[in-house]
Amino acid sequence: MHIMEGFLPVKHAVGWSIASAPFVAYGLRTVNKRIKENPEQRMLLGVATAFTFVLSALKMPSVTGSCSHPTGTGLGAVLFGPAAMAPIGGVVLLFQALLLAHGGLTTLGANIFSMAIVGPFTAFAVYRLARAARLPFGVGIFLAAALGDILTYVTTSVQLALAFPDPAGGFAASFVKFAGIFAVTQIPLAISEGLLTVIVFNALARFTPRELQALKVVEEVRA
Repeated sequence: MHIMEGFLPVKHAVGWSIASAPFVAYGLRTVNKRIKENPEQRMLLGVATAFTFVLSALKMPSVTGSCSHPTGTGLGAVLFGPAAMAPIGGVVLLFQALLLAHGGLTTLGANIFSMAIVGPFTAFAVYRLARAARLPFGVGIFLAAALGDILTYVTTSVQLALAFPDPAGGFAASFVKFAGIFAVTQIPLAISEGLLTVIVFNALARFTPRELQALKVVEEVRA
């Protein structure tokens, strides 16, 4: 997912940065307000950030100019809402670009849009739909994390296809190629991420019940 430094045309890099900026700004305000009102939630916020950092740093080669890996954003999206993951994911991606040469500064906006915006909003929506359908809690968490991961890579495929349309088939043909290559590694990774996220949620429900109760997650675990 992390599109590498300098890979996107300048217009695309700037465009995705502009598209991501409002989400990051709003998410930052949301996180600051939450921490001021509930300072005890700092620990869980740190857990969500660390989970995203570690999982999204486990990369393997995939599409030229990009890579395949878990995203880890589903955990924070369910705990704190999808808006909070925009600045959290932005910080994660920035540090990975600077310290791990994973992604890049010029492609930071595009990577934020796919991993820290589309992924979390997808995960949150899927989780809410699963709860509305009265699916077991673990099933909802699994689907949220796994589908949030997959939609991240669908978005990256769109970004790459827009930047590099196929000479014959245009955007559609290019998208199919990029998404098809990603699917080989990403579908198994998404399933693994979903299972791991369920395990982490179960651990949090056991060891930090008060914090999850404040986030109105404990009640859903017991439902």
